[in-house]
Amino acid sequence: MGSGLKDCEREQVNFFVHNVHVVQNVHFYITFQELPVAIVMKPVKAYSTGFSSLDERLKLSFGLMGLIWAVGLVGHFTPLLEWPALFLYVFGSIALVLYRGKSFQEWSSMYLAGGDPGKSLLWGGVAGGLLFAMDIINTVMYYKNGGAPMGEMQHILVNQSLLFLFPVLVLAEEFLWRGIMFSAMIEKGYNRHLTVFLTAMFYVLNHFAVAPVGFRERALMAMMAFPIGIFGGYLVLKTRNVWGSVLVHMITMISMVLDIFVIPKLLF
Repeated sequence: MGSGLKDCEREQVNFFVHNVHVVQNVHFYITFQELPVAIVMKPVKAYSTGFSSLDERLKLSFGLMGLIWAVGLVGHFTPLLEWPALFLYVFGSIALVLYRGKSFQEWSSMYLAGGDPGKSLLWGGVAGGLLFAMDIINTVMYYKNGGAPMGEMQHILVNQSLLFLFPVLVLAEEFLWRGIMFSAMIEKGYNRHLTVFLTAMFYVLNHFAVAPVGFRERALMAMMAFPIGIFGGYLVLKTRNVWGSVLVHMITMISMVLDIFVIPKLLF
């Protein structure tokens, strides 16, 4: 009897050994009596995660910024002026973010998705309204104190029909400064207040590299850009969502259009 049991156990072991196969750690098949069970382990496309992803986004965003500034500097001394840098800035920023989002599923990592979008948009509207009022008041005071209208910007926006590109410009700027660059710096552990300040300053300085107008008008736009960068930066920091900052930017761009086209006609 004992010998019979041992033979039976030996046959069961041989049965399982015979029916279990491992093929190069990729396909694992188990057959049991007449019920086939297959567990197939297939290679899965690896998405960029962790510090390698942060390093890549940080290098790409800073690399793009450096390239934009270099192209703007060279272009300033050519008949093309800063137009190539502006083109690279707008379409390069959008293309970079879309590439990272689509190829590596980094939409949430770059704060273009996830976070608290409702809170972001709510406070974006509040901050945008505040900046709108501040800008209108400052512009009226500027003109009453003898300030000249922004004639070059008016020529570009009206005579060259570029006013319709404002929404695209806003998306490009927010995607670069408060999106891919800001998120990478925060997630890498940079001081949050320093991150807000630096990205705001980069945004300010960028106006001197890409705006194809005189330095006086560049300086005026840069002064308007700093509070946008600060408000937008802290808004993104608190909500981990960039769309509130986009709303802030859109509202202030509307005030800028009023600064250029409406207020001078009302005052002069």
